[in-house]
Amino acid sequence: MNSNPPKNNIIDLPVKGKVRQSAVAALERSNTTGTRVIAVTSGKGGVGKTNIVANLAYALTRLGQKVLVFDADLGLGNMDVLLGKAPRYNISHVIKGDKNIDEITVQGPGGMRILPASSGVQQITELTPAQRIRVLSALDTLMKDIDVLLIDTAAGISSNVMYFNVTAQEVIVVVTPEPTSITDAYALMKVMSLKYQEKKFSLLVNMVSGEAEAKDVCRQLSMVSRRFLDISIDYLGYIPMDGDLTRCVRGQKLVREQRPAAAASKSFDIVARDLNASPAPRLPAGYASHFWKYLIGKKFEGRGQAYADR
Repeated sequence: MNSNPPKNNIIDLPVKGKVRQSAVAALERSNTTGTRVIAVTSGKGGVGKTNIVANLAYALTRLGQKVLVFDADLGLGNMDVLLGKAPRYNISHVIKGDKNIDEITVQGPGGMRILPASSGVQQITELTPAQRIRVLSALDTLMKDIDVLLIDTAAGISSNVMYFNVTAQEVIVVVTPEPTSITDAYALMKVMSLKYQEKKFSLLVNMVSGEAEAKDVCRQLSMVSRRFLDISIDYLGYIPMDGDLTRCVRGQKLVREQRPAAAASKSFDIVARDLNASPAPRLPAGYASHFWKYLIGKKFEGRGQAYADR
């Protein structure tokens, strides 16, 4: 395989005219900011994923990180609801071309920035290739001011979920001890491995009694994955069951902000510190100026066939 980055070949997307030109121009811009892009996903809904993203974002801001949270559950977004926000505009206005992305961002706790999703807009639950590129092109304009981009995906294995997962440098899978959650988490990783060549995942276990139960869940998934899939699963940590967390969710507040001494808050701090201390995955040599294009071309659009010289 040619290790040099592509010079003239771009992702072969069915996008025409000005939309294609603007998308290509955005993708061709050098991304030298070092932004860390992390997708937080789950096979099953109801595992507390969005709450984890919000509290983790807040914990990262306490470490001096500039964090952008992208609510990528495009048709059923609830990050704004969780934080007690009522934004006038959301990502659907960017997709339709009505607003620029900086016009829809809202300020969240700790100085984090939030890109809200729409709610009850079925038309954007399955984006077209042109719309996907428009979203990433818009995101590209914000990257220079961001240290960490957290993508809060929808649950499941829809094309939107897969798209935003493989766009990220890192994928955190949120799971609970419930058998259905474990089974669906395995199914998600299976699809990403076999269809999109994603081979490395981090596991964050939620709603557990303690670390022993969390590690047992990780052990179950790792054992099955080693037997049937060629993937690696890293144990990232756990968030315990915590009454303070439940009360804060009901009050549309972050437990890490309102109850920093709570057990759940301490766990969020540990996970944030571990993420902050670990190096971000590096792109192959020569690909630093082809960030989005490399990720999408390699793992999603054509899955390796995007570059003619491969």
